[in-house]
Amino acid sequence: MLKRCEMKYTIKAIEESIRGLSLDEALEKLYLLKDECGDKVLKLIEKYEKKKEKERLEMLRYEKMCEYEREAYKKGLSLVAGIDEAGRGPLAGPVVGAAVILPKDIFIKGLNDSKKLSEKKREELFEVIKKEALDIGIGMVDQNEIDKINILNAAKKAMVLAVKNLKVRPDILFVDAEKLEEQEMEQISIVKGDALSISIAAASIIAKVTRDRLMEEMDKKYPQYGFLNHKGYGTKEHINAIKKYGICPIHRISFTKKFIL
Repeated sequence: MLKRCEMKYTIKAIEESIRGLSLDEALEKLYLLKDECGDKVLKLIEKYEKKKEKERLEMLRYEKMCEYEREAYKKGLSLVAGIDEAGRGPLAGPVVGAAVILPKDIFIKGLNDSKKLSEKKREELFEVIKKEALDIGIGMVDQNEIDKINILNAAKKAMVLAVKNLKVRPDILFVDAEKLEEQEMEQISIVKGDALSISIAAASIIAKVTRDRLMEEMDKKYPQYGFLNHKGYGTKEHINAIKKYGICPIHRISFTKKFIL
């Protein structure tokens, strides 16, 4: 512990002395050093106060995302399955549905709509969700069926399959902006649900990462299209590759025909 703020105690040295402490503990120590170290410590106090405020706002955001789940729990519906899909827009590959049942009162730091997260953060949260979830179901509808039944019906089918692939029967379904057919249990359609419900947010991450990993495998099989980079979406790189090489077996004909005429 620093007892005197001599010249040798740089900001780096002071910060090193509070490494590993909680934000509250770090701030308590910094305030004790404030009179001795002056501006050096004031800058660190400001930095850590900003971190604390950011953490507070993150907790408020997360609490807001738990409101739908809490209402379900009050009704005795303890097994809530969040449902979402990934892959409506790409020119290639399947649409993937995911159903996730999270434990009651769980806190997963950083959990959010998959579209608002970096690839690295999605990968990290994917592993946390897999570890913490009570159950996860995955459903996939491939490009051939997408061409037959259209992407809207395919996306709904992928989500229905995800629910069917759960081992645990949920009490209620929270679905991102859709109503699913063939479901006996209660369901609620939540517009922009991946940003409003932790269960749907978890499902959005599982669906997105599952699909991304599959497309990364497809890149090994069809490297000329650059699936590793764009995951099948209609980027300039991808469209140019289609124009140059034509389509491959995982392309959606209904999505790509205008590029190959």
